[in-house]
Amino acid sequence: MGNVVLIKSPSEMNDMKAFYNRNLVEKLPPGSVFSARIASCTITAYKSGKVLFQGANSEQEASRWGTALPKKEKAKTSTPMGSQLPTQIASMSLVGSDEVGTGDYFGPITVVAAYVNKENIALLKELGVKDSKNLTDEKIVHIAKQIKDIVPHSLLTLHNEKYNELQQSGMSQGKLKALLHNQAINHVLNKIAPEQPEGILIDQFAKEDIYFNYLKGQKNVRKQNVFFSTKAEGIHLSVAAASILARYAFVRHFEKLSDRAGFTLPKGAGSQVDEAAARLIRQKGESILPSFVKLHFANTEKARKRVKR
Repeated sequence: MGNVVLIKSPSEMNDMKAFYNRNLVEKLPPGSVFSARIASCTITAYKSGKVLFQGANSEQEASRWGTALPKKEKAKTSTPMGSQLPTQIASMSLVGSDEVGTGDYFGPITVVAAYVNKENIALLKELGVKDSKNLTDEKIVHIAKQIKDIVPHSLLTLHNEKYNELQQSGMSQGKLKALLHNQAINHVLNKIAPEQPEGILIDQFAKEDIYFNYLKGQKNVRKQNVFFSTKAEGIHLSVAAASILARYAFVRHFEKLSDRAGFTLPKGAGSQVDEAAARLIRQKGESILPSFVKLHFANTEKARKRVKR
């Protein structure tokens, strides 16, 4: 399905809305001014000034109103590591999955699987969905609120108490992530059934054979058309959307933890985290740590040393 984007002023959009008056649809996409549906083309105007034409007749219909924006050339990047990806994967209907919080001392691990149908790719681009590493927390919250009711998804949160319990029982972080990804993916597949995605793309945290080895003995392990890649957020918007939604949930949980701590907790696992953990121990006692942190991180011992100084 083709798509064309034009840039129009508010007055031009009003003219377009009047022109398509008989074809307007009631249910509007988030951030849009109007949407109309005609034969082989859907026209959606956004507050940003962009007008999106989607469908087989998109170029012809857009030509009524002006010249399309030039298409950006794809930046040359290094080939992502992972399984062999289909050539046209960016335009496929996929379930994508990603996780947030595995490298943070404070806060939970959040995993999201999200389904993006090819018909919604242009809309999600318009709403700003892209690699979350290039977005601030404020922007992530803004985008997540817009897409959470559009994108079928499953969010799983592994809080620190349970994380520490499983980790101390001998379960590796890699296996924990594999179990969470598999569960979230199955939840989404059940949500969209009987519709089937063209594939599943997992932001790679382990080699393919290791991932499936982690899942030995688990029920409903999907193996057909499952792809793995590093930097998967830049490959398909399903992973980018999953990452944004996972980050949104992580940020909200992190804010609640800061409220419980009585001061703003830092993200990551650097020296500022050591000091924050030491402050937490001084104020509330070391027994509080399991509900706040991933105990096996080196930060725990560093914080203890700071308290003893």
